[in-house]
Amino acid sequence: MKPENPAEPFKRAVGTAVRAMAGEPELEVNFSAEQPTLKGLKARLPLPSRNLPPNEIAIVRGQGDAYALRLAYHEDKVHDQFRPQSADAAAIFEAAETARVESIGAIAMKGVAGNLAASIEARCNARGMAKAKDRSEAPLADALGLIVREKLTGEAPPESARKAVELWRPWIEERAGKDLAKLENTMRDQKAFAKLTRTILRDLEFGEDLADEADGDSEESGDPDAQPEEGGDTSEANPDSEISEAEMSEAEGEEGEETAAEMQAEQTADPSDAQEAEEGMKPWRPEQPFSHADDWGYKIHTTQFDEEVTAPDLCDAEELARLRSFLDQQLSSMQGVVSRLANKLQRLLMAQQNRTWEFDLEEGLLDTARLPRIIIDPMHSLSFKREKDMTFRDTMVTLLLDNSGSMRGRPIMVAAMCADILARTLERCAVKTEILGFTTRAWKGGQSREKWIADGKPPHPGRLNDLRHIVYKAADEPWRRARRNLGLMMREGLLKENIDGEALMWAHNRTIARSEQRKILMVISDGAPVDDSTLSVNAGNYLEKHLRKVIEEIEERSSVELTAIGIGHDVTRYYRKAVTIVDAEQLGGAMTEQLISLFAEERDHGRPGQAARASRVRHARHPVAA
Repeated sequence: MKPENPAEPFKRAVGTAVRAMAGEPELEVNFSAEQPTLKGLKARLPLPSRNLPPNEIAIVRGQGDAYALRLAYHEDKVHDQFRPQSADAAAIFEAAETARVESIGAIAMKGVAGNLAASIEARCNARGMAKAKDRSEAPLADALGLIVREKLTGEAPPESARKAVELWRPWIEERAGKDLAKLENTMRDQKAFAKLTRTILRDLEFGEDLADEADGDSEESGDPDAQPEEGGDTSEANPDSEISEAEMSEAEGEEGEETAAEMQAEQTADPSDAQEAEEGMKPWRPEQPFSHADDWGYKIHTTQFDEEVTAPDLCDAEELARLRSFLDQQLSSMQGVVSRLANKLQRLLMAQQNRTWEFDLEEGLLDTARLPRIIIDPMHSLSFKREKDMTFRDTMVTLLLDNSGSMRGRPIMVAAMCADILARTLERCAVKTEILGFTTRAWKGGQSREKWIADGKPPHPGRLNDLRHIVYKAADEPWRRARRNLGLMMREGLLKENIDGEALMWAHNRTIARSEQRKILMVISDGAPVDDSTLSVNAGNYLEKHLRKVIEEIEERSSVELTAIGIGHDVTRYYRKAVTIVDAEQLGGAMTEQLISLFAEERDHGRPGQAARASRVRHARHPVAA
């Protein structure tokens, strides 16, 4: 029996403790390398290392305790009723509420207080608060949240955030010191605490971001239809209410979306098949499904600051060589496992490309292996053979790697190593390979957000960050020329946010423009799309909804074969062909096995020509009938 991972008992214990503290026996607790989240009764906690270092234990426990306290002492209905409309004021309001629920647990339980302190310390380090030299580098929301925590518990801010808090403390105390002192008396009354927090926001000159009327007018009335208007501009109230209704309709469940997608596919199946029949053997090209993104309800505030770059554009040659040398040192630890799988893939591909023989022909080369039959039976005719080429379609593979901040550390290193080994293997088999990466140029919106603010903060701006799409290896570029570029993934500061939908569109459009007969696009990601700047001014599922639409368009209408691998994240709910791995160490095997299965499918079933492609699309649309 395979020995259990030492971290498994710890994860079970944490899950049990979180459910008990939250008072929610149905709470689902998962562990993942991606960003921790709490959605409904699903909590995602940081994935602990196998050897369970003490600092990681405290951080995981602290995050679990924070979510448990949120479920136990927080009501979303009250929170949404009092939350300000603007992003900056809402961030401060959220930080204060987080400090309230965590303080309740910290005061009641010393162990919880220690766990929360470790989690807060890690959070402050991740946000770079220790490096803050002036207020512009220290987020006001984070600083105020720590000051509120100090007022409620008496605990000083963690060492990593102390300097950042002290930069803001005189300004905050001068304006809101009296109201901050009143928070302790309202700690266990969420509604009273929320009202006092809104008063503090006015003290801090965020009054224009709140409703013009007094707090008690519409909010205490309990009228669910009452909507606060933003000061000085009533035109923003109606769009917000429209979005709320849209979000409510979207929340009806995935089943409704899937049913609608199936009905739409059924309605369009026959016309597309008829068109294919009329075109005959004309080379097929998909319609351009991404030219009308506005029809999907997806907007982009500006593309002015987006960039598509190569590795040498972001890093000088000397640093690239140093990063590549570091990557080569890491390759030695996993070279054997991945290389064995890569060799298996190579044997499969070479077997499909090698020449073969036809036997028992009436003319050709004499088949000497069958001469004994003539000796046994002189009446038996001679047997001939002829050499022929195996059918193997010209193929290219695109690897699209998630370069988001949650991939930092071992996951991105393993992804770079696996991409390197597979690129070499596929090149030896005459399969063109392209390696792409996607992230953003900045945290929290960058120049796109600055432009939005300068434009007067129009409501619902859509995507609000600067994209950075990186070409590590072009399809026609030999591996020996591009090998240094993969070291860029090891560079500190490269990995930021991830907007998967647009990255997938970009990779697909590059792939579909190629002349190869068969095109495979493999996505390696460790989570759903996340961009704080975009999600702070749009619906919470804005980026995820767009990603689903892009995937649907590719799987239904494109000749590109799409497959995905999720690292600690279930991507099967997005992609039809997908696999999820728990540990980054499994990535090499997963990537290779996925490619092996795709090429084995090609060998066993052989889908040459337009008719086979149309059949594949029909089977995908109607799996039961198929």
